[in-house]
Amino acid sequence: MIDPAPEPPLRPRAPLATEDGHEIGSIEPALGATMVAAGLPLRQHGHAWQLTSTPATGALAGIARWLHGQGHGGRWRDEQLSVTDENGRVAGTIERAVVRPLGIATHAVHLVGRDAGGRVWIQQRALDKATDPGLWDTLMGGLMAASETVASTLERETWEEAGLRVADLLALRETSRFTIRRPVSDGYLIEHFHVFEAVVPDGMTPNNQDGEVAAFALLTLDELRQRLRADEFTIEAALILGELLQSP
Repeated sequence: MIDPAPEPPLRPRAPLATEDGHEIGSIEPALGATMVAAGLPLRQHGHAWQLTSTPATGALAGIARWLHGQGHGGRWRDEQLSVTDENGRVAGTIERAVVRPLGIATHAVHLVGRDAGGRVWIQQRALDKATDPGLWDTLMGGLMAASETVASTLERETWEEAGLRVADLLALRETSRFTIRRPVSDGYLIEHFHVFEAVVPDGMTPNNQDGEVAAFALLTLDELRQRLRADEFTIEAALILGELLQSP
């Protein structure tokens, strides 16, 4: 899959960097100035906003708590995500709830599930999700935590979102990787996607475990095309499932 063209942020953003100058995200200048005035470990340095202490994880923890207290970002999850620099090096970790206001890139794993007859399982995102509430998605889609690998994220999220064990799925394979850059309601999203496909054996029905899925549906390919044309899916799911429909 070719990376889709990036969508620019709704308002100008400036790079967010570590104390030694490695870029890890981006913030709106007005927010940066407010954080500096609040005494957070941040300073303006040329075009960028730079952390003023190390390790980055400690500085980012203070910034995360302040952002959450000011109503920025999503629901606090007590879940740490990796923060990487422009070279892919892990610079630290940060609470998941505030990655979008800080323009920090994340990794996500998606699973396209089909039944033995070729129909496609989809899920409806819960109505209280911070991003794309109520829209339809692939069978499973979730963020990779700092302590996880792609494989362990696939295992955990497939159980939490769909109540299925990866070991019970058939013909599991990775099908594509791509990156999306676009504005979202709480900031700017940069997400690297790892996409898998598998067959859900007959007799197995997805059953959400974590409250983040409102419903599941099993669609024929024609039904899937109709609902994609009706814009019922997240941007990411539309790309993934659109590619599925084009495959032999």
